[in-house]
Amino acid sequence: MTGSAPTAAWAPPTPLVTALERLRLDGAIFFRAEFTEQWSFTSPLREITPVLHPGATRMILFHVIVEGRCWVSLPDGDRHWASRGDVIVLPYGDDYLMGGVQEAETVPILSLIARPPWTSMPVVEHGAGGQRTALVCGHLHSDDALFDPAMAALPPVFVVRVADTPAAHWVEASIQYALATSDPSDTGSSTRLPELLLIEVLRVHLASTPASEHGWIAALRDSVLAPAMAAVHAAPNKKWTVAELATAAAVSRSVLDDRFRRLLGLSPIRYVTEWRMHVAADLLATTNLSVAAVARRVGYVSEEAFSRAFKRSVGSPPGAWRSRHHT
Repeated sequence: MTGSAPTAAWAPPTPLVTALERLRLDGAIFFRAEFTEQWSFTSPLREITPVLHPGATRMILFHVIVEGRCWVSLPDGDRHWASRGDVIVLPYGDDYLMGGVQEAETVPILSLIARPPWTSMPVVEHGAGGQRTALVCGHLHSDDALFDPAMAALPPVFVVRVADTPAAHWVEASIQYALATSDPSDTGSSTRLPELLLIEVLRVHLASTPASEHGWIAALRDSVLAPAMAAVHAAPNKKWTVAELATAAAVSRSVLDDRFRRLLGLSPIRYVTEWRMHVAADLLATTNLSVAAVARRVGYVSEEAFSRAFKRSVGSPPGAWRSRHHT
């Protein structure tokens, strides 16, 4: 088996699906890890990126949680939690920390694994012998605008829950295939698994972006929308006005408004609101931040005002939504 995508009744591909299929990615699954409580490590991705991808300044990293539960964070950042079947994505190759449920001393990942290049799939084993967490980790590289940190189109670290989606069985089968066959020197079909996995995981994650079916990824490449969207993505907590967004895009307010409506089907301010809700949903699902703290992260002084906006967007209040999506 090669990890074929799940079949379903045919439907015309959406702009989001088409754009993801056109992404240019390269990479290979490069190690698996087995940790036991207590455990924690730090990974200097920026240091090893030039070794994994000569000439590259950044890479995309993902971790598929095969078993157990763990957290991931950027240095001094919030902890995002993930469980079996979830996929952790670091789209910009930032240095990061990862650990288990119990607190533990943090050690450098390079003290647990030989430095690349590798002639066989490395296996990282670390911990105090308690409850087990198993991961499969992959890396890719792309120059697409979606992975440009200046665009801030994606959070620097996020968790995608695929367990309740049609992709769940395909992801699990693909990982089992990779564990059985993958080799860093292999040039066969298994080398495409990171690409196929990431595209499917991004499809699940980006389905909740504002106007995802109207060409959201294409809008990231638009000369007018790109700088305005980048400004919103970088500071979702700012009280944006159309005039400020037009200034960021170096166009008139009318031109900006027309371009937003034609390409995304939304007004600029509606896009700001929907993007805030997208960011809030991610924080509610994967972190332990309070609803009030999430509200502040996305520009709401009042928790009540945020709750009303969130309910209008997703159909339920933040607390109720979190109880269904948080693990």
